[in-house]
Amino acid sequence: MAEQKVVAATGNTVVAEAMRQCRPDVVAAYPITPQTTIVEEFAAFVAKGRVHTEYVTVESEHSAMSACIGASAAGARVMTATSSQGLALMWEELHIASGMRLPIVMANANRALSAPINIHCDHSDVMGARDAGWIMLFAETAQEAYDNTIMAVRIAEDPDVLLPVMSCLDGFITTHSIDRISLLDDETVAAFVGERKADWALLDVERPVTHGAFAGLGGPYPAFKKAERDAIERSRAVIARVGEEYARISGRPFGMLETWGMEDAEVAIVVIGSTAGNVRHVARSLREAGSKVGVVKVRCFRPFPYAELAKTLSGVKAVAVMDRAESFGAEGGPLFLETRSALYDAAERPAVVGYVYGLGGSDVKLDLVESVYGDLADIASGSPVPAGPVYLGAR
Repeated sequence: MAEQKVVAATGNTVVAEAMRQCRPDVVAAYPITPQTTIVEEFAAFVAKGRVHTEYVTVESEHSAMSACIGASAAGARVMTATSSQGLALMWEELHIASGMRLPIVMANANRALSAPINIHCDHSDVMGARDAGWIMLFAETAQEAYDNTIMAVRIAEDPDVLLPVMSCLDGFITTHSIDRISLLDDETVAAFVGERKADWALLDVERPVTHGAFAGLGGPYPAFKKAERDAIERSRAVIARVGEEYARISGRPFGMLETWGMEDAEVAIVVIGSTAGNVRHVARSLREAGSKVGVVKVRCFRPFPYAELAKTLSGVKAVAVMDRAESFGAEGGPLFLETRSALYDAAERPAVVGYVYGLGGSDVKLDLVESVYGDLADIASGSPVPAGPVYLGAR
């Protein structure tokens, strides 16, 4: 395991540090709260000569992703960061990046979407982009945000994948709170990520290629989309391998799921992002009081860990899925829908209830989490499953 330096820093600071250590050739970005300090601190690294990156300032997030796409197609290692309406403004470009199989890495500071205007955390922005063909990693802590950023480069640029990766951290909770973080040294990170080797770069004049060509009726458009699906399916094995390699240098294992107390759990909560800490805290207290409760944290949302989740929840009587985003008109939030889908083919399906919480940064208090475990205990004892989604903390 490599020697590491322990620092006190915010999630945004260590994401900027991870970007510097990964040595991108190009960063194009537009500031938006609460992502702003990521690109501010990275710009300072460029200005001080601590990283040799072409830093492109643009007039919008749409232009930021457009510049990233052009640079990545040219063969450069490319990174950026955004949040909320900025991610929404990138929407059409997100699909172009994945369709052109460009390994761009982007940090997203998870934040609510308007209206009404709100600058605080929920997952409305990132869940709106969940079908754009990007791999999506979620961090609970600043440490995970740092680690995910470094692993994202290896996953994105793997020849079996070649897809963009979104590294998500919760706005103002993970982005701005001071945390204790272990940082790898520059040489270790550089050796881990290596150099980008683009096989079909626009700037390779010896092997001219076409990017973004028309593929209309009778053309190869369906084949391109199937190739994207095949690539994101192959990424499951790559994510596992990169996680194992990263664990050897950092001592911090990465899996598509993390579990706590699931060995003999009768009820469990499935959660994503920073709320996992609160849920684990409550679960620990309930365990000490004799309740068989468990926690499942999803770290990789795309591709979704269907098989792993179904196996983990086998034998559980009742499951609560906590979504920090809505899916209007559906039976629950995005994480709930995926979890129910994962359990559809299970031999013994637990009861599943969906909760929507924390929208627009509203507090996720411990008593709210405890009330969810209370509901699960009632359901496990025979009470009916409430029609969802159940709102937590709403007036």
